[in-house]
Formats: sequence, structure tokens, C-alpha cells
Amino acid sequence: MSEIMIPTTDTLVKYDNPVLITNRPTKVKEVTSKVSSSACKVQSIPAFDSRKESIELLNGILPPKEWEKNGQIWRQQISSTPATRLDVINLQEQLDMKLQQRQARETGICPVRRELYTQCFDEIIRHVSINCAERGLLLLRVRDEIQMTLAAYQTLYQSSTAFGMRKALQAEQGKEDLIASAEDLRKQKNELERMLIELKQKFEQTIQRNTELQEAEQKKYMEEIQFLKKTNQQLKIQLEGIIAPKK
Repeated sequence: MSEIMIPTTDTLVKYDNPVLITNRPTKVKEVTSKVSSSACKVQSIPAFDSRKESIELLNGILPPKEWEKNGQIWRQQISSTPATRLDVINLQEQLDMKLQQRQARETGICPVRRELYTQCFDEIIRHVSINCAERGLLLLRVRDEIQMTLAAYQTLYQSSTAFGMRKALQAEQGKEDLIASAEDLRKQKNELERMLIELKQKFEQTIQRNTELQEAEQKKYMEEIQFLKKTNQQLKIQLEGIIAPKK
């Protein structure tokens, strides 16, 4: 059975009125296969049936919508009625109105705005294809290229966003590691400063102690020298006293 689709009622693309295909869902496959085969043979349609060729081309560019309701299969295909200048003006007004109603953003990425402009482009392709099939096919090619480019940019955006999130998480994790490392280094610094203060105190105490010892030794040395000088003087006097009578 063919794919069941919900009818498009709120779109900028102009469609014909829905047509009842059959009450028996089993025959939808045959009808759909006929439509698909005819849509694939656009190039082989005889030149004398221009309207049929236009309809087949439009169905190939913008496939008909099909849906099921109460056991009945309905189809709504693209309109083959040529567009007038008034239709183009109405299309522009409807585009502006729907952009405002659906609150589409004017700048940046906006799925609503993209959807509406895509519908508007499809409607323009319908206008052009009715008057010139070659122009319509060329516009279809342009549309597909734009959609493929947008899909590529969207994939690139999603991958870059995921990459950015990974980098942000890695940076956050690295930040926590750096904070912990900084805290450890701060503790080590405080410990080293405490040790430095203790060593300075010990150094000052050692210098003071050595100075006191040096002064004590110097004093003792001077006292010994004075004692030795005094003793030497006494011995000299005694020696002179002993030697003097002999003369």
C-alpha cells in the first residue's frame, strides 16, 4: 500500500481540490505505481499533449499528497493553472503574513522561516514550470543544490557544536584539575614558607650563639694574655733580683 500522508492545508504551494481515488485501499498500490511510472516518463511524453506533459512534470517536481480518511484514499496534486501577476502579489502577501503569524525570526537560523521560504520557492517553480518546463527543471536543480548545501551546513554545525561541547567539558574538567593542582601548590608554598621562617630563626640563633662564643673566647684569650704578661713581668723582676747581687 502507498505511504499515507496528511493533506497539506496550510502551505504556500497551490494545490487542486482533493480527489477520491478509491474506497478500497488494496487498489492504491496500482494507482500509485501508474502515477510513479508516468512521472518517471516525463521526457518520453509526446509533444502534442502539452497539458499532460505539464501535469506530469509538476507531479515529478512536487509529488501529489495522499492520505486516508474513513477507509477512503484521497489525492491532492499540484495545480497546473498558470499563475498571473495577481497570484504572485498574493503569494508575497501570504508569505509576509505567515512569517508574522508563525513568529519567524528575521535573522539567524529559523526553521519556520526556512520552511515558508521553501514553500514559496516551490510555488515559484510551479509558476515557471507551467510556462517553460526547462526553466522549471533548472530551478528544481537550483533548489536541490540549495537544500543539499543547507544540509551540509547543518551537519557541519551539529558536528562543530558537538565538538565545542566536548572541548568545553574537557576544559571544565581540566579547570578542576588545575584548581586542585593550584591548591596543592599553595599548600606546598605555605609549608615551604613556614620551613623558611624556622630556618631563618635557627640561623639567627646560631649566629647569635657563635657571636657570644666568639666574644667569650676573645675575652678568655685576652685574660690569658694579660695573665701571661703579668707573670712574665714578675718572672723578669725576680730574675733581675737574682742576677743583680752577683754583679
